[in-house]
Amino acid sequence: MNIVIVGAGSFGTALGNVLIKKDDLDLLLLARNKETEHAINKKHFNDRYFPNFRLDTRLQVSTDKSILEHADVVFLALPSASVIEYVQKNKKYMDSEAVMVVLSKGFGKNNKTIVDSLREIVSNPICSLKGPTFAADLIHNNPSAFTAASAEESVIDSMRRIFEGTAVYLDYSSDIVGVEIASALKNIYAILLGIIDAHFNSANVRFLILTKAFHEMKNIVLLFGGSEETLYKYCGFGDFNLTALNDLSRNRTLGLLIGKGFLNNDTSNSIILEGIRTINTVFNSKYIQDATESAFPLLGALYRLFNSDYSIHAFISDVFDSIKGS
Repeated sequence: MNIVIVGAGSFGTALGNVLIKKDDLDLLLLARNKETEHAINKKHFNDRYFPNFRLDTRLQVSTDKSILEHADVVFLALPSASVIEYVQKNKKYMDSEAVMVVLSKGFGKNNKTIVDSLREIVSNPICSLKGPTFAADLIHNNPSAFTAASAEESVIDSMRRIFEGTAVYLDYSSDIVGVEIASALKNIYAILLGIIDAHFNSANVRFLILTKAFHEMKNIVLLFGGSEETLYKYCGFGDFNLTALNDLSRNRTLGLLIGKGFLNNDTSNSIILEGIRTINTVFNSKYIQDATESAFPLLGALYRLFNSDYSIHAFISDVFDSIKGS
């Protein structure tokens, strides 16, 4: 099986370093620049993301997009805002039967899920692969998990074959909508948990809010047409807790900085993170706008925090007032 991982950043490199150990896979990383190509191919280091970790010497990188022509499976390890544009520009290189595996979490520029946006521009089979997995753990070959979602059994079979014999554990779903929405929402509520933890530093408060946030997340997934069962897979409960409670999470860290007063509403909006974009996209969706104003109080409080003159004290007060009334 010929595999190309598009993106030699932290996640693409980590995934490549895991899969290259399998003899039945022919794998290449596709990078944007010659510096990364040279660093990995010659020195076996990704100097930017893992400067102290020596990569498997079999892992090789190319900057030649024509390698996509021979790929059976293309893993898209790119920032969510870049995925659609990249595929649009480079789909001429890809076989129409190659499986596209979406690793990015969030929404594209058109405020649709990345999978829905891809379906508008390619006919390829698509898999959504999401789970509670940090690249920093994955690259050390620590046991890690993903949910593989596709409506096509042949795609699920391909994912099963690719990861068989590795330290990566998979569960499976045909609910691509639920997997995509859940993996985007966890960034929103990770920001919330970061703010709460910075303000209280209390285990009681943390898990009070965690419970309410997961319940609200479930209701939004259902509104978007996903299944409740999806919330209890790796892409749901697992990924939510990983992102909301671990300080390696960028969105939790953003929340901590806001909660401690290091960022105000103006400066925080200049940070390009998936959570902020997702808050606006989800809050302004027809599903949320058609609901009652009190249906999603945590999401509403976060939206006001990033889009109005709204203090942290008012935010905290509104969050707990809404909980008492629920």
